[in-house]
Amino acid sequence: MIKEKLKNKSVDFMPINGTDYIELYVGNSKQAAHFYKSAFGFQSFAYAGLETGLKDRESYVVAQDKIRLILTSPLKSGTEIGRHIDQHGDGVKVVAFWVDDATYAYNTAIKKGAKSYFKPINEVDEQGEIIKSGIYTYGETVHVFIERKNYNGIFLPGYKKWETPDYNPLKTGLKYVDHMVGNVDWNKMDVWVNFYQKVLGFSQILSFDDEDISTDYTALMSKVMSSGNGKIKFPINEPAKGKKRSQVEEFLDFYEGEGIQHIALSTDDIVKTVTELKNRGIEFLKVPSHYYDCVLKRVGKIDEKISKLKELNILVDRDDEGYLLQIFTRPIEPRPTMFFEIIQRKGALSFGKGNFKALFEAIEKEQELRRTL
Repeated sequence: MIKEKLKNKSVDFMPINGTDYIELYVGNSKQAAHFYKSAFGFQSFAYAGLETGLKDRESYVVAQDKIRLILTSPLKSGTEIGRHIDQHGDGVKVVAFWVDDATYAYNTAIKKGAKSYFKPINEVDEQGEIIKSGIYTYGETVHVFIERKNYNGIFLPGYKKWETPDYNPLKTGLKYVDHMVGNVDWNKMDVWVNFYQKVLGFSQILSFDDEDISTDYTALMSKVMSSGNGKIKFPINEPAKGKKRSQVEEFLDFYEGEGIQHIALSTDDIVKTVTELKNRGIEFLKVPSHYYDCVLKRVGKIDEKISKLKELNILVDRDDEGYLLQIFTRPIEPRPTMFFEIIQRKGALSFGKGNFKALFEAIEKEQELRRTL
């Protein structure tokens, strides 16, 4: 059962303004950029590579509203980026936080026990300067602190504006990063909960055990961490004992370690956004059809037509503050690792507890197809 809904009692000693960017290491950055533009409606934004003086890597930045993704590939063999891709496949390497003081953030985190990724450095160009620093979190994932109050450039020093006048698919209504979910190893969830509390000043706002998140076959446990101002939310999952292999175990096996499982992107109109994404080829999980038989009885009156939600496989849940609508893509990489969630909140602050069983049954069907259950 849900063990607690905890109030944020911690002092916000690590002010974070929001998610600055997410960087994915991918096998082919140019093709990945085309995919995110074509399928998700991201826009060409910035570029760094041979044309800007880099010799070892190439990065394309795509943006939609407040979401910025860096897609980075190596330009030669024997690089750390290439090794990361070889081990984990395409996936999230960096979750960058926008902060007012990257030096303070780094020094505070290190003092409280974080492992250094890199010390504070200044990067300067004709548009000003940024200061950045970095620490490790679970697996090989890192948090980079970005201080950009003295910078007026397009993105970061070393990047130039990327324009594609002949090809700019329309946006799909994605607004900002709602949350990011990390999968960690057996008995490591509380280790990383404590890390986010101690090092970054996050608070635990929800806790789910294997009674909440389970089916007849698989289970997991999860705790939701939130930054002091509530702008960053990180659910952290670990496996739980079940009759068969859970989605978290499958992720850990194929990602070959801990990492970001999915990124939840917010929209103001989930029906419109999902319809557009499906038209562009994005595939979503299909929940059992009987899920919709008792939705209104469970969640009460909603603005959307149940028939339309059923057609699109959109899930609904309610908490004390309102309701939410959510849907999950199938894995977007060859490995059954990373995927996206599309979410629309109509007051709700929770994460869809009422949908867990239906969602897990949908994932188990996918696992059966992959022969990984």
